Amino acid sequence: MESLSDTLWDVVISGTGLQQSLLALALSRSEKNVLHVDPNEYYGGSEAALSLEDADEWAEKYAGSDANAPFAGAEVTKESEGLAASRTYSLPLAPQLIHARSELVNQLVSSKAFRQIEFLAVGSFYIYQAAAEDSSPALSRIPSTREDVFANKAIPARAKRLLMKFLKFVLDYNSEAHADLWKTKESQPLVEFLETEFKLDQDLQSYVVTLTLSTDGKISVRDGLAAIHRHLTSMGVFGSGFAAVYPKWGGLSEVAQVGCRAGAVGGAIYMLGTGISGVQHVQSDGETQVEVSLTNGVTVKSKTLVQSTDKISSDDTRVSRLIAVIDSHIPHMFQPVVEGAPTPCSAIVAFPTGSVVSDGGDVSGFPIYALVHSSDSGECPAGQCTVILSTVSSTNSKKLLSHALSLFLAAISTSEPVKCLWRMHYEQTVGSASFIVENNVGVFDRITPDLAFNDSILDPVKRAWQMVIGEANEDEYMQFDDREGVNDDDDPFNS
Repeated sequence: MESLSDTLWDVVISGTGLQQSLLALALSRSEKNVLHVDPNEYYGGSEAALSLEDADEWAEKYAGSDANAPFAGAEVTKESEGLAASRTYSLPLAPQLIHARSELVNQLVSSKAFRQIEFLAVGSFYIYQAAAEDSSPALSRIPSTREDVFANKAIPARAKRLLMKFLKFVLDYNSEAHADLWKTKESQPLVEFLETEFKLDQDLQSYVVTLTLSTDGKISVRDGLAAIHRHLTSMGVFGSGFAAVYPKWGGLSEVAQVGCRAGAVGGAIYMLGTGISGVQHVQSDGETQVEVSLTNGVTVKSKTLVQSTDKISSDDTRVSRLIAVIDSHIPHMFQPVVEGAPTPCSAIVAFPTGSVVSDGGDVSGFPIYALVHSSDSGECPAGQCTVILSTVSSTNSKKLLSHALSLFLAAISTSEPVKCLWRMHYEQTVGSASFIVENNVGVFDRITPDLAFNDSILDPVKRAWQMVIGEANEDEYMQFDDREGVNDDDDPFNS
């Protein structure tokens, strides 16, 4: 431990969340002295993936309601027999799909980090349809391409034409010919724009809003068109029939671990179970340094410090989540949508605003999304699935998520009812993922609540890299040659 104190570090990074880990990746070829610590005994921070045993300990830690904690109200319930060994589960705290056109994918490719990540296809989007008098509850698959629309038998011919007109518009929405139609209405709710300009009925509006994965269902025209455009233009980039990918073994947690591994290969020192207990600025040879006291009793000096916020701001919101393990592999939900497409590991189910009513009469004021992952995702053993439900937090969101899970299980059950084996509910505080620098100390805000990766969180990582590197050629950022023994023949995106 004496060598830690004797070294003048270029940066101390606290936390192994996604942004800190991407920073470690960006610095992995810089020859900087990097000390990377985390108070947790696992990698990933708020984007971690947990075994069942780890989830029990995690839930006990965050069972309370500390206003400044990133999580609160955590509760685990084992509901039925049939669970496998603890380590056969890798349950993501903040799952996000990654569109093929995402800048994150570009950076993972240019930095060569993608070689250590197994990307799997994300499949279909569904909308929950409540039971009518003469039918059972069902999941209706959303057509998200022109071919999909033509093949869909549930949408009337006129509605298909209207939806086709909108999809064609979105593909070229930023052109001069189309911009005049929406730019004067860019702050208007997307649903109003869909109704007035494209005459889409309520069902088709729900389809379109679901494809945006808007957390509150109130997405604007500007943001909604951008989200749909990204989805449509991502379709087919890495293969037929899918627009997004999901990293195996826990989603963004796997990306974080890969970033940290790159940092370690580049010479960074890693210390789990070690946090920061104090920070002060000192002067040495006319320069300001950061003196960092670690929770293991060691004090180190560094030119810079990068850490996560430990405060709640007025702009922060909370998301309510429910992770469930169910005893069915639901094969019909993970069918390739076109011939030759890979078998997806993930499907998305949306419960539109107002579609979930709990037994106590509580009505969902926001959409509820369920990310359904097969065992191919590496998150559970064969024969089971993980279901991660999310909605904007409210006084009744826990009840609503539980009821949405029950509705989902009823919709997928056939001759035998599908059982929930295990569940964990918790509240997560989310932010803007921004980055603030003051006196050699950079602070990341909490990550955004998006269910599709938001590339806006990458700019703060680059700012943190610039703070540590100083004057640098920005063209070198995340641009690495292969290490010896690796070549482009291993590139799964090289077609």
